[in-house]
Amino acid sequence: MIANYLIAAMVGIMLFFTVVVAPTVFKVLPVEWSSKYVRNFFPKYYASLGILTVISAFLAQSSHAQYLLIACAILFGFTLFYLTGKINQAKDLGLHKQFHILHGLSVVINLAQLVAFIYLLVVSL
Repeated sequence: MIANYLIAAMVGIMLFFTVVVAPTVFKVLPVEWSSKYVRNFFPKYYASLGILTVISAFLAQSSHAQYLLIACAILFGFTLFYLTGKINQAKDLGLHKQFHILHGLSVVINLAQLVAFIYLLVVSL
């Protein structure tokens, strides 16, 4: 039961960032500020969601949910410790095609995690 509350909170965080924070940051702030903000925000975003996902995995009542949550936690770790650095490096070096591919991959991973969390909430109803 507590795992479901944590998963619901993660869905809320992910949707809020996607729908409210990201568009506002890029619309309101100058490019150099929005870029600096995003670089500081994402490590905290991935680490926080990764930790909550691990906790949810330990608290989940079914092994199916545990496996799915562990997979999501691994993806948060991959994005935090590997992909984010590669994205920043590509941006810094002006490798636009590589940046867009890597950024697209991070978006797809984030979307897959969001879908997995929503699936787990729907299945538990």
